[in-house]
Amino acid sequence: MSSADTAAAPAPPHEADPLVVTGPGLALRYATAADAPRLLELASDPAVTRWFSWGPYSALDQPQAYIAALAGKRAHGELLEFLVVHPDDGPVGVTGLSELAARDRRATVGSWFGQAWWGSGVNRESKALVTALAFRRLGMDRLTAWANTRNGRSQVALERAGFRREGVLRAWHRHGDTLHDVVVFGMTRPQWERSPLAAVPVEVTGTPPPAFLTR
Repeated sequence: MSSADTAAAPAPPHEADPLVVTGPGLALRYATAADAPRLLELASDPAVTRWFSWGPYSALDQPQAYIAALAGKRAHGELLEFLVVHPDDGPVGVTGLSELAARDRRATVGSWFGQAWWGSGVNRESKALVTALAFRRLGMDRLTAWANTRNGRSQVALERAGFRREGVLRAWHRHGDTLHDVVVFGMTRPQWERSPLAAVPVEVTGTPPPAFLTR
């Protein structure tokens, strides 16, 4: 067998030239293996993962497995998630897109942050970054967001960011053996274009995963 046969296949363009989204005070980038300890630190707090179907993290292999799976999920259009990076504090949370419906040009946006950054403004700017990516670069026409009916903090944060409350979906999320009701929020392209989020200066560099390009 020649060395050419055993050489690793080159990374696809969207991995060799990864997306980076930069705003006035934060940046979004893909997580790497070196970020696993930081994610363990942030998501080992039960208050952070209270409303999630996973967590809290209790061992390093959990964020390691999450990070290792991200490239495949990007390629298959399953998940496009980023670390939210503060210039002084480093990674402070995660945001991104899931539940892609490329035909309908829509996806679901989700975010979480370490408790120390709750109420700090990072959520709003991260929403400006991810909505600019979705609407301006990926061609989305709609973003959906979910919040547990008992999670008032998340509901208020979404409304302040410009998402519109659209109703309640009963027994929508299963966490173990428990079903949870959620409030559904939406933002359409015209709504985003008229919102303060669209006025935030955002730079998107890198090559998007083809599965997430809807236009």
